[in-house]
Amino acid sequence: MPHIVSDPRFEDLIAPAAPVRQIGTGFDFTEGPLWHPVDQSLLFSDMPGDVRRRWSPARGVEEVARPSNKGNGLTYDGDLNLIVCEHATSSVVRISPSGAREVLASHFEGRELNSPNDIIMRSDGAIYFTDPTYGRMPGFGVERETEMGFQGVYRLPPGHRPGDAPELVSDRYMFTQPNGLCLSPCEQFLWVNDTDQANIRMFDIGADGRLTNARVFASGIVEPGRAGVPDGMKCDHEGNVYVTGPGGIWVYDFHGLKLGEMAIPELAANLHWGGPDWTTLYICASTSVYAVDMKTSARREPFMGADKRAATAAAPAFEIDPARTAMIIQDMQNDVIMEGGAFAESGSPAHAREQNVIANCQRLADALRRAGGQVIHVWFVCEPGHPNVIRHAALYDGLVAANAMVRGTHGAAPVPGLEPRPGDLVVEKMSMSPFETSRLESYLRHGGIDTILNTGAWTNMSVEHTARTAADKGFRVILPENACSTMNADWHNASVNYAMQNVATVTDVDTVLAALPGGRR
Repeated sequence: MPHIVSDPRFEDLIAPAAPVRQIGTGFDFTEGPLWHPVDQSLLFSDMPGDVRRRWSPARGVEEVARPSNKGNGLTYDGDLNLIVCEHATSSVVRISPSGAREVLASHFEGRELNSPNDIIMRSDGAIYFTDPTYGRMPGFGVERETEMGFQGVYRLPPGHRPGDAPELVSDRYMFTQPNGLCLSPCEQFLWVNDTDQANIRMFDIGADGRLTNARVFASGIVEPGRAGVPDGMKCDHEGNVYVTGPGGIWVYDFHGLKLGEMAIPELAANLHWGGPDWTTLYICASTSVYAVDMKTSARREPFMGADKRAATAAAPAFEIDPARTAMIIQDMQNDVIMEGGAFAESGSPAHAREQNVIANCQRLADALRRAGGQVIHVWFVCEPGHPNVIRHAALYDGLVAANAMVRGTHGAAPVPGLEPRPGDLVVEKMSMSPFETSRLESYLRHGGIDTILNTGAWTNMSVEHTARTAADKGFRVILPENACSTMNADWHNASVNYAMQNVATVTDVDTVLAALPGGRR
């Protein structure tokens, strides 16, 4: 069954004749697929059967929970605790690897939630979930009257205490039956689909975590004569959106232009990325589960790094003394890595999203501050007109030609989420290595710093030049590579895997957090 190409870019995501493999069948109605990054297995729900199952290439299909309280949507947190939307209990629950169950949320304004349906976690620890009424219907839940009077989208904020009421982050009466939801790679936007309205809305996520600036992203996702409606939804690392619809999976680009359709043999209900490199799409479709090999890969969710953490768990852990450590957050400015910035056409915004670099820098900076270390923001800042900027290198010619990094402009400002906090230091430079044209070395020497956590943009230029110079000057350099980004993965990997191996300890954010007192909090 060939897939349907509506835009040539669809063929960059999947081969038009890519086979759809059935990996399990004979179920009642499958939902909630979720890939375990360490076990390399797929967990999925069967609500009418009131059972949760696991599939792995070695063991096939096996039951892991019966009853399952008619669980639907699933995700993991950063510690690989399972987060479940339970239809029968109208609750969001957390289940530890040992099986201990804890109710995170079940009521809002004193009324029982309808039936939490789909769920996702942001890098800051916030959890978003939808709450339609399907779990109060026969078969998919427990038939009973609703208490809420509306169907909305909710958030459990970072630091949420189990049992506390969730935050309603959507308009009460915008949705008829909110269902699937997914975050953009930069985590600044959230898509939510509505099964009854057959559409997808796109929202900005405000500083308080609430959904703002609602707009219809795609509509008309329904056709007479072809089974399928908006239900499950996921995003790839480039911001393309995949949603169940008539005939299988409909794919849209970041701006809502339909790219094509993935043809699935049964009515598709939900999907999830998986496989060793997150390039396999697993689809729950009625009585079966299917797998499709893709040319692209997943939007990286917080739990997806657990495979790397597990692989390095046995390695000797290094130690970090926060009092002698500074984190350098370099060139994380709008012109450098944000869409609309002076250098956006270089590909830097896409690679920053792929690396999840803003959120990773946030996590590391917050942990170092708590531990008593120093955070230093390094900004490239030029005066209006770029007076006396050297012009003997293409890098600086491009800077001037783009009128970039000018003091007082939006382009020179720090990216949202990485603004300086009280106690942070800021230095300005006009060179790739800040050691050459800023007060950085004075701050480090006077502060008794001998260890640098080297982060920011661009990996193969500013970050690498800083590491080389710091090593020459006697500093210990630690490079958490997923807190750095550049124009593309090839340039990033060339720097990380070759040049920087000689001047820095190359690692990742989670390993550095483990070396900090209280860093994993």
